[in-house]
Amino acid sequence: MNPSCNLFLIGPTGAGKTSIGRQLAARYGMPFIDLDQEIERVTGVSVTTIFDIEGEAGFRRRERAMLEECSGRRGVLLASGAGAVLDPANRRTLAERGYVVWLQATVPVQLQRLALDTSRPLLADADRHQKLEAMAAARTSLYAEITDLTVSPGPDNEGVAAASERCMALLEQHWNRQAA
Repeated sequence: MNPSCNLFLIGPTGAGKTSIGRQLAARYGMPFIDLDQEIERVTGVSVTTIFDIEGEAGFRRRERAMLEECSGRRGVLLASGAGAVLDPANRRTLAERGYVVWLQATVPVQLQRLALDTSRPLLADADRHQKLEAMAAARTSLYAEITDLTVSPGPDNEGVAAASERCMALLEQHWNRQAA
């Protein structure tokens, strides 16, 4: 949605939604919300624990409720979970309540960034490459469906600061920020 006072980041696991989101929030003076971290804060347990106890379906119910609540605020920068777009209601909420930026990442870059990460339940698989490819196949068209601005991957070794600057330059050109 353009104009909008809210900025929402979507994209695959390891695309930099949290890291870049923090940089953008600081630049624009907006409160930053990482949806997964907010779920953990409210429940008092990790996403992994929620998956262990309630399964993916239970986590997705919590994710929908938290997205509904957080996206209803004005003037926030929200980083969604990579799979939030799987739910049609979430896609509708994101598209209607904010300017949606899709941070893209290639599977090789995701593998590199997530090499030491053991906190993501959906990647607790013997073949992460295959799992990330399958997730991309299922989600890419869903990201595209609600995107206002696509940020293509930069060089493989691009740091957070450079990626954030690139993203800010695109936002300055395309986002019609409305006062909160």
